[in-house]
Amino acid sequence: MIFPVATVTGLTRASFLLFVSLTVVSLAGCDHGPEVIHISGAKMGTSYHITVVADQLAPEDLAEQIDDVLNKVDLSMSTYKSESELSQFNRLPVQQGVSVSDGLWDVLQISRRVWQQSDGAFDPSVGPIVDLWGFGPVVTDGRIPSQDEIDQALTNSGFEYLLISVENKLVGKKLPIRLDLSAVAKGYAVDKVADLLEMLALPDYLVEVGGEMRVNGVNPNGQPWQIAIETPNALGQVEQIIGLQHGAIATSGDYRNYFEKEGVRYSHTIDPRTGRPITHSLASVTVVTERCSDADAWATAFLVMGDKAALELANERSLAVYMIVRRNNQFEAVYSDAFAPYLTDSHTTQSRPAQ
Repeated sequence: MIFPVATVTGLTRASFLLFVSLTVVSLAGCDHGPEVIHISGAKMGTSYHITVVADQLAPEDLAEQIDDVLNKVDLSMSTYKSESELSQFNRLPVQQGVSVSDGLWDVLQISRRVWQQSDGAFDPSVGPIVDLWGFGPVVTDGRIPSQDEIDQALTNSGFEYLLISVENKLVGKKLPIRLDLSAVAKGYAVDKVADLLEMLALPDYLVEVGGEMRVNGVNPNGQPWQIAIETPNALGQVEQIIGLQHGAIATSGDYRNYFEKEGVRYSHTIDPRTGRPITHSLASVTVVTERCSDADAWATAFLVMGDKAALELANERSLAVYMIVRRNNQFEAVYSDAFAPYLTDSHTTQSRPAQ
């Protein structure tokens, strides 16, 4: 997970406000300096936190505008809301096309690109398999599915069975696949809020939704935003701090959502090619890209692939990737060539037991 360094000392994720609030404070010692706007709340089954350093007056309804943006994404892509656009598509009969919103269309295009470039490691049609293992809306109480059940679920999954008509933005399906866009929707929501702030001429911001983040400009101290990457254990330690002035960052890990049965650990991250939880030693993946939707999708793809295959592909595509791998009960950092510049003047935690 990633979070702004400011939350380490003053605001934990658990203590985020569960209602929308708008607080404007003046920078200390500046009679006419920029204003710092903090907006936080809950949406899409998670929390969000936004900081804006405003050199000009922000709209009085900024919090409401942001809430509206997040609502639209949630109502479009939620798998928990039966009336969402995505849920309606999942109920759509085979070979029937439907026109979709610009937002859902964009996310499907991002998903298809990462699916293709990751050789299927990222596949939003994995939803039925996720449900089968008890990590979706359907609770299975830790029951381990049989191989026959897994094989059956695999026959009804595969992003290649999604039908897309570029000319009129129609989508359909060859088989009764069911999509789950949770691995990219939060990142897309971050991008939409960031795009709103830039449209409002508010270029200095940090936008975080459920741990996925995009920043631009400078923080309230006039410095690059300081972003902390969490150590993937139960202690909630800081693994790495990097300075970021422009870009998006997302992390995927296998250390928060899992269950154990008969001494075996089952991660919520499912390899769509096998229908089973990942079993390799890669604990978390952090990706830095231009847009958060891309970082979100790639973080999931790399976590599925494992550190060796992920590092090779990241270097091949010049993607900035930072991975934490379990080795001999310790954590080891592995990163791509494109990530190396972010480590200049950064901070690494030295004691990192793999728990």
